[in-house]
This record gives sequence, C-alpha cells and structure tokens, in this order.
Amino acid sequence: MKEIDQSVKEKLMVSEKPTLVKSKWNDFEEFVEGVIYDRDLSVSARLFGLFLNPFSYLFSLIVRIRLFLYAKRWFFKDKPIDCFVLVVGNLTVGGTGKTPVVERFAKELIARGKKVAILSRGYKSRQEPVETNWSTFFKKKKFIPPKIVSDGNQVLLNSEEAGDEPFMLANNLPGVVVLTDKDRVKAGRYAIEHFKVDALILDDGFQYLRIKGRMNLLLVDQTNPFGNRNLLPRGILREPVPHLSRASYVFLTKSEVEPDLELLQTIRKYNKKAEIIRCVHKAKYFKEVNGSRVEGLSFLHENYVGVFCGIASPRGFEEIVTRMSGELRFRKRYLDHHRYQIEELNRLFQKAKNSGADIMVTTEKDAVRIPINFKPLIPLFYIRMEIEIVEGFEDFEEAVAGICFSDKNNNSSLSHPDESSNIPIEI
Repeated sequence: MKEIDQSVKEKLMVSEKPTLVKSKWNDFEEFVEGVIYDRDLSVSARLFGLFLNPFSYLFSLIVRIRLFLYAKRWFFKDKPIDCFVLVVGNLTVGGTGKTPVVERFAKELIARGKKVAILSRGYKSRQEPVETNWSTFFKKKKFIPPKIVSDGNQVLLNSEEAGDEPFMLANNLPGVVVLTDKDRVKAGRYAIEHFKVDALILDDGFQYLRIKGRMNLLLVDQTNPFGNRNLLPRGILREPVPHLSRASYVFLTKSEVEPDLELLQTIRKYNKKAEIIRCVHKAKYFKEVNGSRVEGLSFLHENYVGVFCGIASPRGFEEIVTRMSGELRFRKRYLDHHRYQIEELNRLFQKAKNSGADIMVTTEKDAVRIPINFKPLIPLFYIRMEIEIVEGFEDFEEAVAGICFSDKNNNSSLSHPDESSNIPIEI
C-alpha cells in the first residue's frame, strides 16, 4: 500500500512540474512586461531595466541599418504588388486599438464596391509542422499557400489556427478575405490571383518593408504615445520616434480629450504633411460569450462586475467597464494574447464569485480565445467596441476616397510623404 501511495505521489510530482515551470515563466513574463511598460517601479525592476538598456541600443542600431538598406535598395528590396496596398500599423508593440481601425476601413471600402483582403502575420496562431531533412534541403521548396481565415463567404479557421485578431476580423467582416502568412508578399499575390481583390490592407504592417504601401496609416495611442521612448526590449518602441515621417495619416486613438501640445509638436517635428485624425473607441453593446444574448449599454448599471483580459493596454478597458457598472468587485490581468484553459477559467470565476461579482466582462479579443465548451459559473459577456472619428472626419473620407479612386489618380499623390526620401537613413 505504501509503495502504491509513493507511486501516486511520484506521478503527481511529475505532472505538477510542467505546471510549476509554466507558472514561473508566466511570472517572469509579467515582470518583464511591467519593466517594459514602466508599470513596475520596484528596485529589482529598475535594475533589470538597466540590464536591458544595452540591448535596446543594439536593437535600435539594427532597425536603423535595416531601414537604411531598404531605402538604398541594397540587399533588401520591396516587392511589387499589382494592387492598392493600405498599411495600418504603429511604432509601438500593441495597445493602440489597431483592429477596430482596420475593421472600419475594410467596411468603408466594401461599402464603396472594393474587393478587399486583409493580410496578417497570424501572431500567436498555431503553426503547421514543416518537415525538413537533408534529402530535401537543396531542392526547391514546396509552395505552401497562406492560411485562408475567411474566403469572404465563411470563416474557415478557428482562433487558435488563425490567431485571435485575424479570426475576430473574419467574424466581423463578411465579404472580406482574411489571409495569414509570415510572407505577406506571397499572401498578397495569392489574394489577387485567387480572390481577384483590388485593395489589400496590411494589418500591423508598418515595419513590413517588403511591401511598399501606397498609403501608410500610423496609429498612436494618445494616452501612452511612445512609452518611455526606449526601443525594445527596454521600452515599447519597435522603431525610433523620428520614423513618424513615413506616415501618410496619423490616427490618434483613445483621444477622449484634446491631445497635448507636446505630442502634436513631436508629430509635426518629424512629419509636417501627414493629416492628424482623432478617434475614440466607443462601446456599442454587450454580447454573451459562447451564447446569443445581447444587452444594451445600461446592462451593468446595477450589477457587481468582474473583469479580466489579456491585452497590451488593459487600463482603458477596465476604466470603460468601471464607468458603466454598479461596482467593480474583481479584476484580473493576463499577458497579451493569453490563451485560456478551462481549468484556469473555473478557478478565475470561482474567485470572482467569492469577491461578490454577479457578471464577468472581457474584451472581444479575449472572447475568441475562450474555449467554446467553457460553461461559466456566472454570466460572461464581452464588450463590443468600434471606433468613432471625433476630429478629422474629412481627412478620413479623403483617405478612403484616395483608395477607391486610386486608379484614376497619379499614384504619387496618394501618400503625402515621399516614403523613399523620408525614411530616416542616418546611422
């Protein structure tokens, strides 16, 4: 009997080891995220930040050299795409509210009769295993088509296969083709050949220089424009602030109030021609996760609410729900793109219920990462958000018209800056 008990204990210890390692790794990732976003101001975080500084300088040098080589067309060259390419992106890592902007542009173009495809990298999607061996190493590689998340008629992949953002776009945009592939030149040509599209939207494509956009939309989070102005891994910048110069239009997202003069001066310092458009993310309704129930915006007024999310900038979402609820009783944050498991959700909901929450609310992006067979202990809803232009609507209409009537105009007039001459090439 003692031998059996010992065997059971050993099995339990073995099964707990991966969970313990994963938990420790998640703790470390949260710590690093706190350092990068300057949320953690502890002594250990500050020391780790000093350790990351040299790597940030190295990354900055690599970014500048890469842009220099593309600008001079040495070693790296952009590929021609026989279609209008709209680039939507940002200088920072996530948190600007990019997906609703992509969705808004796609809807506007579809309404004007364009055949649209969205090209995404498919970040955090499940990758198919690629067989490699020495016998095939020197042979011509087999063509692997991009993943078709939506063919415009139906959604063909789930969120795990497609990635949460492409899946969300495919769900919300009937009539729009959504493809994912790391090689977006290949994906773009595939969309043109197989779906006869005449407009490509490059989702999160500001740093994807292999395709030269005919119009570059740069999103800047007004509440946290450039973080601590350090590049990765010490800060949230993917490339230096002066590279604002490549934008045709600058969208200030989360622009609930007038932007600071310092921010406007920074934009104008590096880009004197790009139009500045202000927009906010507006709540539209609440939708039951894995259900069909839809509720209006007054739904939470007399309820005790719990929230959880795994997004880059959770504070804005939490503030919106807090303003709409009777009282916020529970809050939990996960890392961006966190994929939920039923066991952890069960524990989460039990804690929320014990805290007095009657209803749980999450984001739409989180909702697509929740298993479809999850049965919540208390009702679970996501909040549907859409962008609303609060300043620069005429410029927004001009941008849409510039895409729709691009064939009738000189291509050089579509982007205000001359991208080739405005890429900062100093090293």
